[in-house]
Amino acid sequence: MTTTARPLRGLDSGQLLLICAAGMVTVAGVAHTAAVGLVDPQVAIAFGVMVAVGELARLTMPGNREVAPIGAAAALGYTLLLDVGGTPTRHSALQVVAVMAVGMVIGALPHLAVGRPPQLDALARRLLSWALLAFAYRPLAPALYDTVASGGTWWPVLGVMAVLTTAMLTADVVIAAVLRAEQVRTNFRVAYRDEVRMATPLGASVTASGVLLALASHSMNLAALAVFAAPLLVTQVAFRKYAGIRATYLQTVRALARVTEVGGYVEPGHSRRVSRLSLAIGRELGMGEPELLELEYAALMHDIGQLSLRDPIPGGATVLTDPGQARSIAELGAEIIKKTGVLDRVAEIVRHQGDPYAGPDLPPLASRIIKAANAYDDLVGGSTDRDRAAAALERLRQDDGGEYDPVVVGLMAKVVDRLAPVNRL
Repeated sequence: MTTTARPLRGLDSGQLLLICAAGMVTVAGVAHTAAVGLVDPQVAIAFGVMVAVGELARLTMPGNREVAPIGAAAALGYTLLLDVGGTPTRHSALQVVAVMAVGMVIGALPHLAVGRPPQLDALARRLLSWALLAFAYRPLAPALYDTVASGGTWWPVLGVMAVLTTAMLTADVVIAAVLRAEQVRTNFRVAYRDEVRMATPLGASVTASGVLLALASHSMNLAALAVFAAPLLVTQVAFRKYAGIRATYLQTVRALARVTEVGGYVEPGHSRRVSRLSLAIGRELGMGEPELLELEYAALMHDIGQLSLRDPIPGGATVLTDPGQARSIAELGAEIIKKTGVLDRVAEIVRHQGDPYAGPDLPPLASRIIKAANAYDDLVGGSTDRDRAAAALERLRQDDGGEYDPVVVGLMAKVVDRLAPVNRL
């Protein structure tokens, strides 16, 4: 999946609202800093450079989520900073916003130069999240520093940091879930669960690094920036490799799915259409991202068992064949997929796609979705004729053999019209 910024007219209302809010906060921060001057300029520039480096090294995680761990840790460290080498810091929350905004812009410029613009909503969300933390924490910074300087312990400071950073991360996840629910048309509960699952490992690493960076600056001066950039870079490399493996899997699966089309076993575009329809139904049913990923893999490869046929089925339409032959194709496809050694769950989904809904054992939900989506596309193909689509849906609804899950078929009718413009592309 490529990472490109959509034009403003392609953004939904939630994204536009977020971008406008971040823009207003940025203008306020830059204007205030320009009016009063840069406080502690050496410190501000050092952290701003680290934010820029982090933005330059941003990466795209599964689900097309754009993150910048190094920049986020630098922004967090600058927000929580009490002193540098024993000298108290005096920068305001608005200066934090200005430093972050300028660093983000500078870090994004090389990407813009080579045609990889950042996702505006992702940039806005990062900026706004850290700004909210800055507005809550910076007014407390002088009192917290006095507590430590007067011989007190660091525990009250750590407590305040923990509470406010946790609140900020929670707010960030909620905002991300609201946006994602609107973008991919799923319910908020599912989107929130997915965002928590994705944000927890990276968020824990970034938060710990940012807090340690702020605390280490007390005794290490600005050298702490270089010291804590190294482990963050290692963490980022690990996440980049993980994202790369996920992308490679999907590319491989898509290539395998094309084999049945190139060999003339199914109509061109069939696997892609079944995959898109299956994912839309899965979201309507509240499936999370791990389940949707397996559903996508299985939907793309659901017909791979047809490669074992001596005589291809006309048009690859398994819905028109004997149910026993359809189950045999599914079984053979599952065996092929299982030989990869890493897609066993996907193989089981493909294996049970031929099972009837009213059989002795209820097939997995993903299998029931693919069975219905495949039957619909076998009957409609790439046609955009509404009468043909309505006739296919009616045929599936009137199924008297217990082959199809009626809930899945009902939701399919809901998403078909929404996907029609996409299928025409």
